[in-house]
Amino acid sequence: MEALSSTFYATSFTFLMTTLGAAAVLISKKKPSPLFTKLSLGFAAGIMIAASVWSLLMPAIDQLESEGKTAAFPVATGFILGAAFLMMLDKIMPHLHINSQEPEGPKTTLGKHQLLFLAMTIHNIPEGMAVGISFVAAAAINTPEAYSAAIALTIGMGIQNVPEGTAVTLPLRASGMSSGKSFIFGVISGLVEPIAALIVVMLSSLFIPIMPWLLSFAAGAMIYVVIEELIPTARLGEHSDIGTIAVILGFVLMMVLDTSLG
Repeated sequence: MEALSSTFYATSFTFLMTTLGAAAVLISKKKPSPLFTKLSLGFAAGIMIAASVWSLLMPAIDQLESEGKTAAFPVATGFILGAAFLMMLDKIMPHLHINSQEPEGPKTTLGKHQLLFLAMTIHNIPEGMAVGISFVAAAAINTPEAYSAAIALTIGMGIQNVPEGTAVTLPLRASGMSSGKSFIFGVISGLVEPIAALIVVMLSSLFIPIMPWLLSFAAGAMIYVVIEELIPTARLGEHSDIGTIAVILGFVLMMVLDTSLG
């Protein structure tokens, strides 16, 4: 119950940050500039990479080593399974990435708006899972450091959700959807995070024995999103060094949060 309540409050924060970012569509009628897209998605990518390392992979390794077990196989396998899970979702769910013209996944009659919405939904699943798993792990370890690490992850996810929420709703508006409807789609896509997190927590009694695997699984899923979508989009066009700098800044911010709080 402690993990459930903590996760509820944590994902309420990340959801509100997504909503805040999505609200930009209500006051802006412009298509997002390439510079804004590079900066926001690059920044989000850096945060997710650092969170995957310090908030997920390192705790998984530490837990296994504290139990006298070899960490390499469980952590590597969990990581690969997480990436494979997101790859499978990419294959079975039709979706359209930001700034892409051709949809991915199976052929569908869905329009561009719906495909963009599905891409946002896929993206938010591993973020919610990561927050939920981090609080389940913190409840199991039950140390101030473990809870601080989960809080650091939550803060990092929340910070990156603001520009990310804007970056995914403005293209909906630019593609012809009304500003109000674009905002609603952005808000609904953000609901995936608390739903995924709470499902993980409610099933946590099944997950405790394999917690290092699940932490690694969430890390693999997030890294897949970073490599598949965020970094390629952040480096599109000229002046790709702007996107690279944004990735570095996001990484450093999350690293400082985690090492300071965790």
